[in-house]
Amino acid sequence: MLRKDFLRLSALCGGGIFSVSTFARANKPLEIEELVASSGIDGSMFNYADAPIKKVRVGVVGLGNRGTTLIEMLNWLVRNDHCEIVAICDVQKKHIERAQSRISKFQNTSPQVINGSSNENAWMQICNPDLADLLLIATPWRWHAPMATYAMEQGLHVATEVPMAYKAQDILEVIKTAERTKRHCIMIENCCYNGEELFVLNMVKEGVFGDLTHAECAYIHDLRELLIHKEYYHERWRLNHHLERDGNFYTTHGLGPVCMYMDILRGDNLSHLVSMSSNEAALSNALRESDDPVMNAISNKVVCGDVNTTLIKTEKGRSIMLQFDVHTGRPYNRLNKLCGTGAVHYGYPSRLYIDKHDGDWHSWQDEASYKEYLEKYAHPMWTKLREQISDNEQGHGGMDFVMMFRLIRSLNHGVALDLNVYDGALWSIVGALTDKSVAEGNQRVNIPDITNGKWQKEAEHPVFREL
Repeated sequence: MLRKDFLRLSALCGGGIFSVSTFARANKPLEIEELVASSGIDGSMFNYADAPIKKVRVGVVGLGNRGTTLIEMLNWLVRNDHCEIVAICDVQKKHIERAQSRISKFQNTSPQVINGSSNENAWMQICNPDLADLLLIATPWRWHAPMATYAMEQGLHVATEVPMAYKAQDILEVIKTAERTKRHCIMIENCCYNGEELFVLNMVKEGVFGDLTHAECAYIHDLRELLIHKEYYHERWRLNHHLERDGNFYTTHGLGPVCMYMDILRGDNLSHLVSMSSNEAALSNALRESDDPVMNAISNKVVCGDVNTTLIKTEKGRSIMLQFDVHTGRPYNRLNKLCGTGAVHYGYPSRLYIDKHDGDWHSWQDEASYKEYLEKYAHPMWTKLREQISDNEQGHGGMDFVMMFRLIRSLNHGVALDLNVYDGALWSIVGALTDKSVAEGNQRVNIPDITNGKWQKEAEHPVFREL
């Protein structure tokens, strides 16, 4: 969804540069600790449970790549009468028609259709508690926070795609609104529900890793072709960030699962970070080599370095290495490395080392031994939903379905959600703070407590609760 004043590529014509945009403020130093101190955040949405909703009425805004996938992941839940898609909205007619076609294959009723092409605020029509219970947001990043806060103010629960927001002020406003309205607002981080990550999490719970010391995680995904593509990201909205910001724009895929491993906000917390970006080379090369003269004209305007590396310390002294690279031509990877006194895991491909002091100290487990651990420690949720996962593997191997299943069924039962507003806010605010650290010469930046001290209470992660 786009505002009228949103940065458009047509501004490149003639001068060959973008006009000044709101993104330019991303590098302005943030007095984040002062903002949190004056925010009035009280941590009241920890373990919050609202009244059960027998059939969740879902509105979806943003029907592009992610919105379409989320609709598909509701198929089984709709057919089993756990939810209903009651409204859909997008700025492109073709996306609306595609969504209508797919919904008609598994839902008997037709959702209300809202075309936002001529009215940037048309999506607000969904935010009516007489129409919907839950708003799913799958729009460009700049809309996530304003849509979430507005929907909560109108009485709806919210689930937004990642990140929750990319500016610290917006993230804090989302938290404050959730606390004031007592509406759920979560960031739907699908990687927290992947089979490999849940397997590692269950081994942590069962003591296989012993005391945790260090983790490495990342979002490494060559997006150059998609960033340049005229239609994949509508009006190339995602490319705009790379022309105006430098830091880690996509912290949550790697950081989310690691925070679950380390009980972040449930006994430990992130303390501070230092972030550093490499020079930029790969994306500008791709722009120069494009057959689009508009892209050629901005090849020297890329601000984001090719590889951003962020080091994070936790309150309990653990360390986390977080990377971001969507410029370099290399295979997809989230690293998913976890070190403990009893074991080490390294992802992509998944490898496991058990420190028994009686074998080969320099080799990962062989295939047979690895499979034994996988069968023994597979997360019970993944095992329970194996049949449904198999039917929904187009959702990133099944993790998208598991994520939506847990969200909808938690709302059905009226229990606290697996992830809360503070989880999504923390993982997102790290991104804003990497921008700050890079802009200030890779200086240390403190990560504020956004829970009013509630993180200090140790608790088992809700993802282990049966539904």
